[in-house]
Amino acid sequence: MSARDVARRTIRVVAPGLLTTVQDLGRFGHGELGVPPSGAADPLSLRIGNRLVGNGDGDAALEMTLVGGTFAFERPAVIALAGSDFAPRLDGVEVPSWAPLEARAGQTLQLGATRGGARAYLCVRGGISVPDVLGSASTHLLVGLGGVEGRPLRIGDRLDVGDRAAGEPPRARFDPRRVPGLLRRDVLRVTPGPQAAWFLEDERHAFHAEAYRVTESSNRMGLRLEGRAILPSAGRELVTEGVCPGAVQVPPDGQSIVLLVEHPTTGGYPKIASVISADFHALGQLRPRDVVRFEPVSFETAQTLLTEQENALRELLG
Repeated sequence: MSARDVARRTIRVVAPGLLTTVQDLGRFGHGELGVPPSGAADPLSLRIGNRLVGNGDGDAALEMTLVGGTFAFERPAVIALAGSDFAPRLDGVEVPSWAPLEARAGQTLQLGATRGGARAYLCVRGGISVPDVLGSASTHLLVGLGGVEGRPLRIGDRLDVGDRAAGEPPRARFDPRRVPGLLRRDVLRVTPGPQAAWFLEDERHAFHAEAYRVTESSNRMGLRLEGRAILPSAGRELVTEGVCPGAVQVPPDGQSIVLLVEHPTTGGYPKIASVISADFHALGQLRPRDVVRFEPVSFETAQTLLTEQENALRELLG
């Protein structure tokens, strides 16, 4: 290992938390190889965290799930935490999320259990530096691809901080309440899925009217829901076709599955709905036992909601 490599190693994993991985915005365009996008389960929080430290939207960061880790900074760093509140403390002093922070050499950042939501992102000015695989640094856990050897972080791992050209952090304090929908996860807005017409009107009405519980078997592949069974008309069979994140699949037991970032690239279950892009971040913040409803919107409304969200980001973060 060269002296330059040693000098760049700045973050040591003291404790990895429950499930901490390196993620960026994902790898796209490889569905024909059976490789889904992976990437941050809450891409909006990752983007905000990166902008808070002057990074590009898609720079790699650490995604923590339900219980955060402990990280020692061997060299000074500018960091930001975005997403759920994991009770962060820097050398024992509580620090805020959604704000750039300076960590001095020798300081330790400790995160605990989530106070709400499922995931938090630790963004570092310059980005986490790991080799790209198929054009992305993101970790795909199921196949062991990307990130740090395709796996969650372990005690003793050391992470390089990149030297990408970065802009300046925003001068004004960022208020997450000013981004439409950012802090809400009890309602997911959906447009009709490709096979919505396979379900009778009563079934579609029930799907939108009922509340569903996120089960413990949910993961980065998808959210398994529990509630009133929703079934298509008898005698309909679907030829396996391509699927995408946010699709709401209905297997034979009628208990819906909402696909997340490590979903299979094809599926043979009918899709009653699709979560809109402006609410996709909320999928990554749903925890086991959370309760959620699906609110129908038009494609035009979905586009308007995404535009409003992006305009708010631009106003707040540039």
